[in-house]
Parts: sequence; C-alpha cells; structure tokens
Amino acid sequence: MSTAGGNRVYAPLNQLKPVADSVWIVDGPLIRFGAPGVKMPFPTRMTLVRSADGGLFVHSPTVLTEPLRRQVQALGEPRWLIGPNRIHYWWLPQWQDAFPAARTFVARGIKERARGRIDFPVEVLDRDGPWPWDDLLRTLPVTSRYMTEVVFFHPHSRTLILTDLIENFEAARLAPAQRWLARLGGVLDPDGQMPRDMRLTFLGRRAGLRAAVRTMLDWEPERVILAHGRWYQERGTEELQRSFRWLL
Repeated sequence: MSTAGGNRVYAPLNQLKPVADSVWIVDGPLIRFGAPGVKMPFPTRMTLVRSADGGLFVHSPTVLTEPLRRQVQALGEPRWLIGPNRIHYWWLPQWQDAFPAARTFVARGIKERARGRIDFPVEVLDRDGPWPWDDLLRTLPVTSRYMTEVVFFHPHSRTLILTDLIENFEAARLAPAQRWLARLGGVLDPDGQMPRDMRLTFLGRRAGLRAAVRTMLDWEPERVILAHGRWYQERGTEELQRSFRWLL
C-alpha cells in the first residue's frame, strides 16, 4: 500500500464530520491499491458511532493525527476498534497504541494478512453475535471465497456501514485511464456497485450474499456509508437496490 494526496480526496482530511445523531465520519488520506501497473487511488473513510454512555465504535480506522486524536477524545472513549475485512487493518496498531484500553476486533484473515503488524491481542468477528455493541449496532458477516466483510447497522439513525461491498468512485477525482478502469469494474459513480472481481469470489455463495443483501434492505437504511468514494447521504435503501440489482 502507498499513500498520496491531491484534489482526489474528500477534504478536509483527518477531521470529524457529523453524519447523523451519534454518527461521524473521518475522511483519510488517499492510498493506491491494486495489481502492479494498475493501481487505483482509493480515498479512505472511517466511521465512528457513539453509545449512550460515551463509548466509541471505530470502524475501519484511518491515520490518527494528533489533532484528530484530541477531537476523538473530546467526543468519547474509543472502546471498540474494528477491522471489517482483511484489507482494512493498516492503522489499527496506531489506534491501539493511542487508546490501550480499547479492544480490537478483526474480520477473518486479517491476522494472517497483516503478519507481524498486528502483534497485539484481537478478537475475530466470526459470527452475528453476541458482541459488546449489540445495544448500539447490528452485526452481519458476509462471507465469500476470498474474505469476510462484516456489515454494521445503526438502527437509531438508520445508518448502514459498508466497506468494500459497494465502491463508488467519482469520475472527476480520477485520471482518464482510471475512469475507464472504474467503469469496467462496475464502481463508477453514480452507479457504484460491488467490484466485478469481488463478485467472482461469491461464485457458489451467492445465496448467502443474496440473503445478506435482503437483510440489509429489510433494515431500510436512510444512508449508506462507504469506505471508498461518494457515500449515500439519503435514499439508502434505493441505492442498495440499485447497487445489487445484478444479484436480486
């Protein structure tokens, strides 16, 4: 993984941005990810949800700057640090070091992929529950042949939190060749979907994916937060139906 900046990110970076009652996002730095020679610029985004007693659920942490650390501490106590799929773990050690009282939870495959980078105790997100945040969020693991992505839903604000199950890259933030790649991959705004290469990892497991998507639709989210690209601030259920029309 390499990082970069420029006008392709969702400025201001490394700053809490309110989304709904008890929900915030932080837009982080740009990373480049993919096969050699065809790496795409991925803007990063984490989500924070606050419990009634001030505990913070930190989903897919981005880089922790000192100003952001102060903002987070003013907001509440980071209690649960979440690596939601095997690709999203890079900054977990930084957050664990900064908030040693927090517990880290990771999707299957992160410990193996991260090798020595995750050298502290973690708990594996290998079931629907019970979890210590059950009063705050619903938890839904979605498993393919390549990885498990764990989806979360905040009923109070009707906010669905995804990672890579939908990506939605805006053309204006991409170079011409990258726009072509995004369109080919099925992840170009305004029709962002599950990347086509990820769909292949669900061959033989589409029934489970379809059931998971129907569960998300039954939740009737008002908004859908994505880790990469433009997220959906309204009509979340409609966006889910559009994004997964190839499956449903």
